[in-house]
Amino acid sequence: MITVEQATKIVLENTAEFGEEMVPLSQSPGRVLCENLFADRDFPPFNRVSMDGIAFSYEAFEKGRRNFPIEGIQAAGAPQMNLQNQSYCLEVMTGAMLPQNTDTVVRYEDLEIQNGQASILVEAIRQGQNIHFQGTDCKKGALLAAPPCKISAAEIGVAATIGKTHLKVVRKPKTVIISTGDELVEVSETPLPHQIRKSNVYQIQAALQQWDLPADTLHLNDDKAEIHSKLAVCLEKYDVLLLSGAVSKGKFDYVPEVLDSLGVEQLFHKVAQRPGKPFWFGKAEKKAFVFAFPGNPVSSFMCTHRYFRPWLRASSGLEPFERNYALLASDFEFKPNLTYFLQVRTSHQKDGTALARPVKGKGSGDLANMLKADGFLELAQGRSSFKKGEAYPLILYR
Repeated sequence: MITVEQATKIVLENTAEFGEEMVPLSQSPGRVLCENLFADRDFPPFNRVSMDGIAFSYEAFEKGRRNFPIEGIQAAGAPQMNLQNQSYCLEVMTGAMLPQNTDTVVRYEDLEIQNGQASILVEAIRQGQNIHFQGTDCKKGALLAAPPCKISAAEIGVAATIGKTHLKVVRKPKTVIISTGDELVEVSETPLPHQIRKSNVYQIQAALQQWDLPADTLHLNDDKAEIHSKLAVCLEKYDVLLLSGAVSKGKFDYVPEVLDSLGVEQLFHKVAQRPGKPFWFGKAEKKAFVFAFPGNPVSSFMCTHRYFRPWLRASSGLEPFERNYALLASDFEFKPNLTYFLQVRTSHQKDGTALARPVKGKGSGDLANMLKADGFLELAQGRSSFKKGEAYPLILYR
C-alpha cells in the first residue's frame, strides 16, 4: 500500500497527449487552447469615443470658448467625420471614431444643448478626456493568449475580435465509465430487496460533464468471462477507462486479475487513504489508462476528483491542481494512520478566507451525505488531531 503522495506522483508521471483538433469558436469554451492568439490590428483600432457627448478642439476651450455650435453627429459604425470649423463641435456616440480635428470629448451630463448649440457647464476639462486612443490596449501583432490556456468567456471575446472562427484545442480523451456488480439495476427499474439502482456511473459522468469531458457508460456483471471480453474491447476503443467496483478482495472482485490477464500494467493498487483505499491504477500497452475505483459512492467520487481530474488537467497541459485551501472550522480527530478526505461544507469569512465545517456521515457508502457537503478537506497521514484554524487542501465538487 502506498501513500497519497506516492499515488499522486505515479498518476502525474503517467499522463498522456491526445493531440489537437480545430473546433468552432462557439464550441470552444472550457477547452484548452493549443495555439497563440495574436492581435490582427491595434486595440482599439482607432481613436474611440468612450462617452456620448460632443467632440471639439481643446485649443478652443483653452482660449475661453464654452459654447460650441453643433456641426453634425459622428455615429458609431460610421466613417470618420472631419470637424470643419475649429470653433464648432460634433456630437459623438460611444464607440464612434473620434472625428478629425477634435481631441477632447465632454459627456452629455456636463452639457446643455439648446438651438443647435452645446454649452459646457463644467470647468474641469482635460485635453484627451473620454477618448480610448488607438493601440493603447495593445499593438498589432501582440501576443494576446498562449497555450496551455483554458478557454473562458474572456478568451472567446478576444478570439472573436481578431476574427478566429475556429480555435485549435487539445483533443479530449475518449472515455468510458464502467460500473460493476450484479446488485445494480438501471435507474428506471424498481430494485428488488437485494438490489440497488446505479448511481456511481451517473455521478462520475456528471462530474466529467462539468469538466467538459463527455463519456460513454457501460455495466459489467460479476462474471469473469464477461468482464474479460468487454474490458478487452474497451481497451481497444477508449483512451481512458474509469471503473467503479470489483477492485478489493471480495470473491467476485475480478477486475485486477482480468486487467492483468489483458496485459494492463498495474502501477499501484491500494492507497493509504479513506475513503478509496482499494484504488487501482494502470496502463495498457496500447496507451489506454485505467482508473479502477472502489464501488462505494463516496470513494469513487472522491477518487475521481482527487486523481482523475488532476491527471486530465495535466494531460491537457494545465497545472494539475487548482490549489484551493480552507481553514478547519472545528477540531477534528481521526485515529487511523491514513490520509483522510473529510467531507466539509464551506463558507467564506469577511476577511476572504474559506472556512470548512466537517459534515458527519456514515462512511463511504453514505451517498446522501454528500448533499450536505460541497467538498473534501485533505487531512494528511501521520496525524490524529487536526485543529480549528489550520489550513488544509480543499477539493470542491460544487
